[in-house]
Amino acid sequence: MKVKNLSINNSAYPSVLRTISAPPKNLYYLGAEPANWLQRPRVAVVGSRNISVYGRQVTLQLVRQLAERGITIVSGLALGVDAAAHSAALAAGSGTHIAVLAHGLDKIHPASNTQLARDLLKSGGVLLSEYPEGVPSLKQHFIARNRLVAGLADVLLIVEAGEKSGTLHTARFALEQGRDVLAVPGNITSPTSTGCNNLIKSGATPVTCVEDILHALKLDSLTTTKQVHRGDTPEEQIILDNLYQGVSDGYVLLSTTGLTADLFAQTLTTLELSGKIRPLGSNHWAPL
Repeated sequence: MKVKNLSINNSAYPSVLRTISAPPKNLYYLGAEPANWLQRPRVAVVGSRNISVYGRQVTLQLVRQLAERGITIVSGLALGVDAAAHSAALAAGSGTHIAVLAHGLDKIHPASNTQLARDLLKSGGVLLSEYPEGVPSLKQHFIARNRLVAGLADVLLIVEAGEKSGTLHTARFALEQGRDVLAVPGNITSPTSTGCNNLIKSGATPVTCVEDILHALKLDSLTTTKQVHRGDTPEEQIILDNLYQGVSDGYVLLSTTGLTADLFAQTLTTLELSGKIRPLGSNHWAPL
């Protein structure tokens, strides 16, 4: 696939980037054309590379619900929250999603996300950079990249961030660009939630459900475009009902469903094999 190039003087150049500080003179991209990036509401989802089980669960749940409503997800294809956001958007199977990279598009950094990038392109998404092929991923490029992540979005959602997280650069860019900053509150003893909790204390909008994000987008009535999974047995249905209500811990699921341990384990396996749920690690689960 050939890398395409747009200069700032091209009429197809995204207008939302023309008004940010230091707009890129050129944009390089693979995949969907710019008209497809901008025709739907867009939420940038960013956060810690050292994602916790809680952070992964929240990211998968919120991004899936957003993507099912036709909202485009913007992120940076980094480890942690970024990768979880792109994965959840792909799992929802609905529409264009944007990965903004901090290097030339002839390679993927980190290399472990190469397949994720390929899957994103196959699904109709786009890989985007202000750097031509051959430019490596330098430290300063990641900070500069964050202004594009914020600039392409209507609102910014931060799921997890440490007290001195690089993610906070994205929050600063978003505020400078007039975008709303939303943050997921976290455990006050968790270092990966310190940045989010501090942002909320400083005025960021707290997010505890997808409706909070829809309200920020002024899309309160937007409904899902994807039907939730139904269980093939009463046992599958009761587990799915709990998962859709936000329960993810396997021990809690076992207790609330009232199933025997053997039947519970068997039903979980069946749900996973049938593509209705996915493991998050540490005995936590999420619906697909």
